[in-house]
This record gives sequence, C-alpha cells and structure tokens, in this order.
Amino acid sequence: MHTRVTGIVIEDEKILLLDQDTDGPRSWSLPGGKVENGESLEQALVREMREETGVDVEVGRLLYVCDHTRAHVVHITFEARRVGGQVGAVTEGADTRPIRQATFVEIGDLPGLGFSETFVKLCREGFPGAGSYMGPKSAIGL
Repeated sequence: MHTRVTGIVIEDEKILLLDQDTDGPRSWSLPGGKVENGESLEQALVREMREETGVDVEVGRLLYVCDHTRAHVVHITFEARRVGGQVGAVTEGADTRPIRQATFVEIGDLPGLGFSETFVKLCREGFPGAGSYMGPKSAIGL
C-alpha cells in the first residue's frame, strides 16, 4: 500500500488539471503523485504540484481521504492555493507518463472531460464534508 496526494487549486471557477494518460478512461486528472520515503504529505504535494504543473502552492485544508483498493493506494486530496510559479512549466521527465498540458479548466467543462457530476458538485459547493474519510475514490466522483 502506498500513499498518493493530489491537490485541488480553484481560481475564478476554474480548476488546475493535467492532461496525460491515466489508468482510467479520462486523460485529464488532478495533479499529484506518490509520497516518497521521508517526505511529509505537504512536502510531497508541493513537490508534485511544482513538477507536474509549474505552480508553487501553499497546502490548504485536507479535503478527503479515500481508498483505491485495486491499486493498493491511500488517496489523500488537499485544497491548495497558488503562490507562485508558472502554469505549464512542467518538469520534463518528472512523471512516468508524459504530461501533455497543465492548465486551468472551467468547472462547468469537467463533465465533458470525463469527470463525474459528483465531483463537479463538490467543487461548486466548497467540498462539503472536508476532512473526512470517504471510502472508495468513487465517493468523491474520481
């Protein structure tokens, strides 16, 4: 079992996403990745966000803890705030799967990119139940 952190950065009704191949049907996903040995969750998220999006973030509230049992992953999602960097200045080779693009996407456009209405609703409502263990990732629409 390993731990994965993802960050949700929302600005002006837009959410920061990555366009890259995933294990699922979507090519768009939240930025984040595996927590390395000796890293705190916060350090891992700051590193992953910088590598994958070019953005420097300040880690905010814990949103959700979920299981991805098929992949043996504990999936922890945080709210984050952009404090610097340049969107799209992706670190080449930092990820095992090439990142085609890192950009802000309108929350209303998420269903067309394969995100569930459940996830859209959570984004629009300010993440009700933040700080909760939610069980499977599907409970937050991912």
